[in-house]
Amino acid sequence: MDPFMHATIEEARASLAEGGIPIGSVLVHNGQILGRGHNRRVQRGSAILHGEMDALENAGRQPAAVYANAVLYTTLSPCAMCTGAILLYGIPRVVIGENQTFMGEEELLRSRGVQVEVLQDAECIALMREFIASNPGLWNEDIGEQPSGA
Repeated sequence: MDPFMHATIEEARASLAEGGIPIGSVLVHNGQILGRGHNRRVQRGSAILHGEMDALENAGRQPAAVYANAVLYTTLSPCAMCTGAILLYGIPRVVIGENQTFMGEEELLRSRGVQVEVLQDAECIALMREFIASNPGLWNEDIGEQPSGA
């Protein structure tokens, strides 16, 4: 397995162990991880700390040239918020663990010239399927869906 995708899965498992949503991400530049992160919405009571946002935050402020040559790895297809951050910073490539449990804004990324690679990794799929089955309310909150009848 790609060591960077392995690192994203480690982050997803760390989030799950903390009582959070099992989504992880790493930002890579020149073969080095600049920032690692995982979904911390539950743990930090945050409205925005999805895995990708946490990885970007943990990478710290970077020059535009770094983002322009970086790769963002994530266990799950990026939502609209995380896609916006990818586009804002000009990250040219995103490697996604899976998009079967949630299809994010991949077409928007592609339409803006971002190279998108989806691995359909069995471990990423299993992590999310188990989590969604056990925590449907929390999952719907995380992706901004309203419960039926609301």
